[in-house]
Formats: sequence, structure tokens, C-alpha cells
Amino acid sequence: MYPAIGLVELNSIARGIIVMDAMLKKAPIKLIEAMPICPGKYMVLIAGEVAPVESSMAVGLEVGAGYVVDELFLANVHQQVLPAILTLTEVEGLDALGIIETFSIAASILAADAAAKAANITLIEVRLAKGLGGKAYITLTGEIAEVEAAIAAGIELVAPRGLLLTKIIIPAPHDDLTEKIL
Repeated sequence: MYPAIGLVELNSIARGIIVMDAMLKKAPIKLIEAMPICPGKYMVLIAGEVAPVESSMAVGLEVGAGYVVDELFLANVHQQVLPAILTLTEVEGLDALGIIETFSIAASILAADAAAKAANITLIEVRLAKGLGGKAYITLTGEIAEVEAAIAAGIELVAPRGLLLTKIIIPAPHDDLTEKIL
């Protein structure tokens, strides 16, 4: 899809809208998502070529100034991350199920990217704070050893920042659970 993504998470909705406008005007990037999130925050997620995303992020952080809660710039994002954010991943069934839940959107995207790069898994979804009180989570599937390696890689990045809420691995999910996840 796109080689780079950027995200700015702010504690002000109004400031978030101004940041989005500035980022869109700065460079030819694709707006993936921009919306208010609980509790009273705003997120702007962009994608595109590396240099335009990097320059849009720079202006977004400048305009956001003291309102920025978290931010993310990934120059070589794994090809599964954006489809998982957009819930476009098609999965036939679940082998083992892994879940990483974080306190920020950027942390979940970082965890998803690291997990996908570390192991042979399929990212199912990267849920970005929609109805989650500002939290985010990822779900992934694959063989148990691959899921364990992916979860370990994902939490290695977010735990030291204090942004990991929990991680779960279910070796053989029940069929009814599979229907709810997929």
C-alpha cells in the first residue's frame, strides 16, 4: 500500500483538526483516518512516501505543540499494518490467537508492525481507540510458536514506554470465539 505512515494523537479535538489541515497542506500524503477519540482526544493518521509523510509529521508536531499526547512515524511499515487498521484483512480461521492491548494508538501500531516483522503471522485487526476509552489493541493469528514470537516482539517496544496494558495468547480458540474475532 504505502511505505510510510505517521500518526499524531492530541488531547484537543480543535487542535487536532488544525493539525490535520496543516499536515494535508504540507505534502502529498493520504489521510487514512482523522477523528475524535475518547476521552476528548483527536487522532490523525496519514500514509504515503517516506519524505512527504516525514515532512507532514514535522509540521503536525509543530502545530500540535503542547497538545500532542503521542506520535508515530514508521518509514518502512509492514504491508499487513494498514489493511489491519482498515479492517480489510481476510482470515479463513484462527490457529492460535494473540492480542496486545495498549494505552495509546501509536503503541498498538508499533506493536503490530513489530509483530508482523518478527514472525509468520497474520494481523487480523489493529483497533484504534474507537469506543475503547482511548486504548487500542491488535489481534493476530498463526501457529502458536509464531504467535508467541510476534507477541514478544510487539510488547518489547511498548512495555518499556509504560504503554502496555496486557497481552494474551490463546493456543486453540473456541469456534464461537473465532466467529466473534473474525
